[in-house]
Amino acid sequence: MSIQVRPLQAQDLAPWSALWQSYLTFYNSTLPPEQTERTWQRLMDAQFNLHGLAALQGDTLVGITHYLFHPSSWTEHDYCYLQDLFVVPEHRGQGIARQLIDSVVDAAKGHPAQRVYWLTQESNATARLLYDKVASSTGFIQYRIAPL
Repeated sequence: MSIQVRPLQAQDLAPWSALWQSYLTFYNSTLPPEQTERTWQRLMDAQFNLHGLAALQGDTLVGITHYLFHPSSWTEHDYCYLQDLFVVPEHRGQGIARQLIDSVVDAAKGHPAQRVYWLTQESNATARLLYDKVASSTGFIQYRIAPL
């Protein structure tokens, strides 16, 4: 069965929530329910710079991605940050993640954005097999400070 990728819609809340929780679990993370609700509201708000895509097989949501645009001091055009990407484990290996990435790239072309980039854990070997095929690793290492 073919996969359809489209923007997340209000009726996707329940299946999106399930995939979102699975994504957080995959990364050994938890968020308070208020943050999950806030994220959903941001995804549904056309005025907010957080976009979501759904990958559907028939009527079943099998993958999600979230992305946003931001300016860069290095280029004329914005960058596009692919922030979250998750495919239901039993549907992996069918090209769904690649379709979601390609759809974000298409959105970035239309924005326009100079580049699409994302992060993954070094140990995420399965995903990195795909990422190494569709993108270039920059060799940069991420550092964080949590001011709040």
